[in-house]
Amino acid sequence: MPSAFPDVSKIQFEGAKSKNPLAFKHYNPDEVVEGKTMKDQLRFSVAYWHTFRGQLADMFGVGTAVRPWEDGTNSVKMAQKRARVAFEFIEKLGAPFYAFHDRDVAPEGNDLRETNKNLDAVVKVLKEEQGRTGIKLLWGTACLFVHPRYVHGAATSCNADVFAYAAAQVKKAIEVTHELGGESYVFWGGREGYTTLLNTNLKREMDHLAKFLHMAVDYKRKIGFKGQFYIEPKPKEPTKHQYDSDAAACLNFLREYHLIDHLKLNLETNHATLAGHTMQHELEVAAAANALGSIDANTGDLLLGWDTDQFPTDVYLTTQIMLSLLKIGGFTSGGTNFDAKARRESFEPIDLFYAHVGGMDTFARGLKIAAAIRRDGRLAEFVKQRYSSWDSGIGGKIEKGKVGLKELETYMLKKGTVAANASGRQEFLENLINEFI
Repeated sequence: MPSAFPDVSKIQFEGAKSKNPLAFKHYNPDEVVEGKTMKDQLRFSVAYWHTFRGQLADMFGVGTAVRPWEDGTNSVKMAQKRARVAFEFIEKLGAPFYAFHDRDVAPEGNDLRETNKNLDAVVKVLKEEQGRTGIKLLWGTACLFVHPRYVHGAATSCNADVFAYAAAQVKKAIEVTHELGGESYVFWGGREGYTTLLNTNLKREMDHLAKFLHMAVDYKRKIGFKGQFYIEPKPKEPTKHQYDSDAAACLNFLREYHLIDHLKLNLETNHATLAGHTMQHELEVAAAANALGSIDANTGDLLLGWDTDQFPTDVYLTTQIMLSLLKIGGFTSGGTNFDAKARRESFEPIDLFYAHVGGMDTFARGLKIAAAIRRDGRLAEFVKQRYSSWDSGIGGKIEKGKVGLKELETYMLKKGTVAANASGRQEFLENLINEFI
């Protein structure tokens, strides 16, 4: 098969002084940061859906993407060809992973049997390409939101047959992920929510979603799949409210339905901001529950109110993300998946390289800066001192459960007043971060 990107060689690291737009200025995969190479710290992944299936359409216009390898069909043959194009791109980019939805890689058939056959035909090519290149599958998932059958949701549908079909689709997607050696599997409830409560039995739908996930956990165990299961939070779009609305809601759901030991979270920046949070907030909430697993790397536009899935270029953002990730020791089965797309105006194939190179460099800078901040130690020491009253004395007794309300009343009656508060020094700390950026 002829090259889809004949004018692009493998992207190399050339350093910060390079003016080559097809070279890394900061991402040096072999450079060691906090005991791991950048490649292992960041574990970059290319999202199949945006990069190879996205046509750059929006709600106001048709797609603008120029993709010379496409023949205009949705055939299995085209899907197989596209898979080889994808691996040429990922190999030249130097990303170690990719991620996909089942319907990204293979077309839907007339029924489930034909659909599964189509998927198997493309998985055969994916497996060949993984063997040829050494590129691995970060995670797979099932697309349970595009087809009209999922108009009322999948696991939360009011139609039991739709639940059954979604379960069969997920079964196959888990099997395929397992066959391809996937490191994890993601559940994103694209339509698991409601538009109006007037026609919704919320409790019943959430019960059904929990049953669905328990079935998946049981099947994972049955086939011996060792990968990590993730839930990806998002507050809205396309529904008005999704049950996986943010990290805290997901964790509450997992605890309530006894799933907390089986699923961690895959967090996305643009989803965090749609929920009214920062990405750092979502990361810290998940990390506090030992449930931070993987991230979808992108950003939104502050002037737009929807999920724009732009490539990350903000070094402050990536520094904050890497501070949270390094604090927990980094990724295990997760990684940095570019759930991001080039802008509608950036429609040529070369723009795919520019976008990914920029995102990878931005995260590499964030990693190096975060490591330098941690090595400096002043930020960590400030936080430690801020909570020092809890390390001994009455604070230590409270944390160890050695006192109750009566004892605390006695303590304050004797002391008379509280110790003076210390300044939070927000501006000082912001200036400190700026020293490194």
